[in-house]
Amino acid sequence: MRQIFIDTETTGLEPRQGHRIIEFAAVEMLGRRLTGNRFHRYLNPEREIDEGALQVHGLNLEFLADKPRFQDVAADLLGFIEGAELIMHNAGFDVAFLDHELERAELKPLENYCHAITDTLKMAKELHPGKRNSLDVLCERYEVDNSRRTLHGALLDAELLAEVYLAMTRGQDSLLMELEAPSAFEMMADLRTLPLAVLPASAEEQAAHAQQLEMIERESRGRCLWRQLEAAP
Repeated sequence: MRQIFIDTETTGLEPRQGHRIIEFAAVEMLGRRLTGNRFHRYLNPEREIDEGALQVHGLNLEFLADKPRFQDVAADLLGFIEGAELIMHNAGFDVAFLDHELERAELKPLENYCHAITDTLKMAKELHPGKRNSLDVLCERYEVDNSRRTLHGALLDAELLAEVYLAMTRGQDSLLMELEAPSAFEMMADLRTLPLAVLPASAEEQAAHAQQLEMIERESRGRCLWRQLEAAP
C-alpha cells in the first residue's frame, strides 16, 4: 500500500469563509521507506491572506501572483495520490480545505480518490493522552530533527510528518505474526518427502517382540490386536 504524507498552507483557518490553499505538498512512502517521489505546488489563492496566516508561513501575494490556481493542478494532484493511504496531522483541517478546493473545481470529495485517510494527531492523542501533540512537540518527543522549521512549509512539514509517523509506529511490523508461515499440514507433507533411514530390528529385538506378544495374547485371552492384524488377509 502506498502511503502519502500531505500538508497544506492556507490563507486562513476557515474554508467556509472563502479561505484557500496556497501551498500543497505530498511525499510518497512504500514499505516504510520514502521513495523520493513528491508532489509540491505553490498556488495563487486569488484572494488576500490573513495576517495571522502570513506570520505562520510567510507566503505573500507577491510571491504567489504568478503561481497556478488549484484547478490548474487538480488532475496532477489527484493522479499522484490516487489509491493511496493519505496521512495528515490534524487531517480534518487539510481535508476540509482540499474538499473545498475540489468542490470549486467541480470534482468529488477527497475520499473518492484515496484508499483511506489517517490522522496522526488522533494517533498521537491515543498514544500520549493529556499531552501536547503538535508536530513540533512530536519531533522533540521522537528525536526528529526539525531545526530547519523556522516557518511552516508544506513540503518540509510533510517530510517531518513521515519521520514522526515512522517513529510513532516503530516496531509494529516486527510484532506482526508471520502470516505466510507454512501450516502444520504443509510441514508434515514436507516431512513425508524426506528420505528416511529404515533400521531393521535385530534377531534379539524380534525375539523380545514375539515374547511380548505372547504375554499379551495370554493376558487378553486371545484378543491381542497385533496378532489379529498379522493374521488378517
